[in-house]
Amino acid sequence: MVNVNYIQKGLLYPLPHNQDFSITTFLDDLKDSLSATLTHFHPLAARLATLKQQNPPSFTIFINPDNSPGARFIHSSVNLTVDDILKPTDVPLIVQSFFDHHKAIDHDGHELSLLSVQVTELIDGIFIGCSINHMLVDGSSFWYFFNSWSEMFRSKSISRPPVIERWVPAGCDPILTLPFTHEDEFIDRPNPPLLRERIFHFSADSLSKLKGKVNSECKTTKISTLQALSALVWRCVTRARRFPADKVTGCRLAVNNRSRLSPPLPDNYFGNCIQTLRETTTAGELLDHSIGWTAWRLHEAVVNHGDKEIREYMDSWVKSPFVYKMGVFFDGNSIQMGSSPRFDMYGNEFGLGKGLAVLSGYANKFDGKVTLYPGRDGGGSMDLEVCMLPENMVALESDEEFMSVVRGENNKCIMENTGKDY
Repeated sequence: MVNVNYIQKGLLYPLPHNQDFSITTFLDDLKDSLSATLTHFHPLAARLATLKQQNPPSFTIFINPDNSPGARFIHSSVNLTVDDILKPTDVPLIVQSFFDHHKAIDHDGHELSLLSVQVTELIDGIFIGCSINHMLVDGSSFWYFFNSWSEMFRSKSISRPPVIERWVPAGCDPILTLPFTHEDEFIDRPNPPLLRERIFHFSADSLSKLKGKVNSECKTTKISTLQALSALVWRCVTRARRFPADKVTGCRLAVNNRSRLSPPLPDNYFGNCIQTLRETTTAGELLDHSIGWTAWRLHEAVVNHGDKEIREYMDSWVKSPFVYKMGVFFDGNSIQMGSSPRFDMYGNEFGLGKGLAVLSGYANKFDGKVTLYPGRDGGGSMDLEVCMLPENMVALESDEEFMSVVRGENNKCIMENTGKDY
């Protein structure tokens, strides 16, 4: 993950109506609770370091406990209202400025802080944005830290201290050398084209109907809501891209490996323990078949991913290490489903009440990146942050199959294959 961006996620809150509210006191309380939380999550206060060997040429990148100047905390303000952020159809570009370490990649953690918090004052709101080095955390660990910080702010303690000790497969040296002679061999900074970014809201009722539909088609009850929704997005984004029938397209799903290992890792394992599954087919086959067919393929990919598959992947990577390059790993013919609606995002209140929205920064966005959030209404509702090229987003917004689920009209007919162009 040394070549990908920091994870950048945050919450928008209304400004408290309480006349006793003081932004100065609030910031002091935030900093105090952050400092106390970092005593448990101390790797976030450090920096990265690299040890280079000449014969044979190699790199070893590690967290340097001797260089721990701390996390970064920023207070900023902007002359905008909450409605200026939430009312537009697309997420305003200025939201990216609510996060520190803009465009930074994980390798920059040699000089930059591994954790940076930016608190942005709006005219009638407050945004708390968090940027964490993706080499240290995955989505589970990111929100676990955020939840712990919120708990520390509220109660001056945390109920689940993190497990910091690294998990290393049996027989593997915990110190791994990368077969490179220079950083230029693995650093390739992402430079995505201009994208539109929009958040689509899916009600619990609409998602329940979608799940029922795909399970009914497959004569099963095993397909999850998330698998059904991923199938819908894959089909509709592929149609919006107007691929020819023989174009190969894929759907990538980020999977948490903690519970899939044997023995499993604890939920409070603090680190990066994810893997990406990829299912592929042609655009023609994807759209000729029903959504149930697509959902079942994704379901099988997920249920067949277990301890054996994880260890085989780890073993192959140790034998032949590689670094993810955005332009190669995230190809323009696929979609990537990231984050999870299972993460506790709206439970982080910091004395401000329930957040109004979860938003993200510049990091790790490309055409076809889809980020999953729990809906603010709870109850199984979800929000999808979709990033697409402008012309493809217009087509997605006109896709009847997709928008009928957004509107909660799952009884709408599925669009037919024209036999020519997808």
